Amino acid sequence: MGGVHLRNLKRNNIKKDYRLRLTKVEHDFIKDKRNKDNNNVLVIGDLHEPFCLDEYLDFCIEQYYRFNCNQVIFIGDIIDSHGFSYHEQDPDGYSAGNELKLAIKRVARWYNAFNNKTVPNGIDVCIGNHDRMAARKSMTGGIPSAWIRSYNEVLNTPDWNWVENVIYNDVLYEHGEGGAALTKAKNNMMSSVCGHTHTSCYVQWLVGKKFRVFACQTGCGVDNKSYATAYAKNFKKQAIGCAVVLNNGELPINLLMEL
Repeated sequence: MGGVHLRNLKRNNIKKDYRLRLTKVEHDFIKDKRNKDNNNVLVIGDLHEPFCLDEYLDFCIEQYYRFNCNQVIFIGDIIDSHGFSYHEQDPDGYSAGNELKLAIKRVARWYNAFNNKTVPNGIDVCIGNHDRMAARKSMTGGIPSAWIRSYNEVLNTPDWNWVENVIYNDVLYEHGEGGAALTKAKNNMMSSVCGHTHTSCYVQWLVGKKFRVFACQTGCGVDNKSYATAYAKNFKKQAIGCAVVLNNGELPINLLMEL
């Protein structure tokens, strides 16, 4: 999926099924305020490639153009690493090597859609617990970090900036280990956007005497029918969606995909 497809989506191919119902105030706010001076961020939920829903990529592309975003943040867990995790592996699933090969192939779709040519303000990737699995395994095996290649080298994503967390316009973005968005917002007393918890999706405002902050818990794109998510088969249903944070961190909106 390349730039031509993106331009077509932007021009005339946004599906009506994904039309967001905004209040008039929200609609006017987006229409009047978004411009080159405003930072409109698309926040993409956990992917867990190669176990991400195929439709999730198109959905995220559509939201990027629908809300005139100029920056993208992946909230973490780009890859799943089921084949060599610390949990029991499915003996009928991919080997660790084959899973990685397929993950790299599928991550290429995301990189083709979101890179420095298509996203003016750049792409950040918050490192998730599944992303760092190889580093953890190497530490368990006593392998010095000098032997370990970077995420960009392994996944062929040279434009992506991999970080533990990042702050833009006083909004904290991080994967969400050690606490969901509401916990992070309370603990850090700043607006926070998190992923990690696949079954949770909300925006909640905390209002004090002199200031207000929000907590935005994004959805995800994980296919809950894959064998890699068998551990969660009796959990609450996953929230499939992404989020946008508009007008320099002023307006967070969660966007749920119709299934």
